[in-house]
Parts: sequence; C-alpha cells; structure tokens
Amino acid sequence: MTREQLLLKSKTKNERRTIPLNVRWIVLKRDNYTCKKCGRSPGKDQTTELEIDHIMPVAKNGTNDISNLETLCHECNQGKKDRI
Repeated sequence: MTREQLLLKSKTKNERRTIPLNVRWIVLKRDNYTCKKCGRSPGKDQTTELEIDHIMPVAKNGTNDISNLETLCHECNQGKKDRI
C-alpha cells in the first residue's frame, strides 16, 4: 500500500475534525502503521484500513494535537465512538 493510499484511507469523515495530511502521516509513522488497540496493520493484512483517532474525542474538547491522536483500524475506531 502506498503512502497516499494510507493517508486517504485515514481521512476523517467529519469536517470539524479534519486533521492535516502531514499530521496524519506523522501519526501513522509514529505508530508504525499499526492499530494501537488490536495490532492489525496493512503490512500483515491488506484489508486493514487505518484511521487517525482522537484519544480524547473532539466532542469532549479533544484537540488535533499529535499527543491526542493515535492510529486505529476501522473496526476498533468504530467500536470506540466518542468514548475515551
């Protein structure tokens, strides 16, 4: 999977939470392109879709600061919703 494909798959759908692409790339790289919750990665399973998640949700005043962002796979992120 190319860098561009990873970045496009990691886009947030809600405009109020838009995280700049360069920040997404930093978070993906920092987290070794691996879901921080379950350990899945596109390198091991090409069906894995990674997303950038807010640790403290925006709905609870979380920010786009890198320290508040983590890499999760789509399944883990969907299970989280606005929970911490």
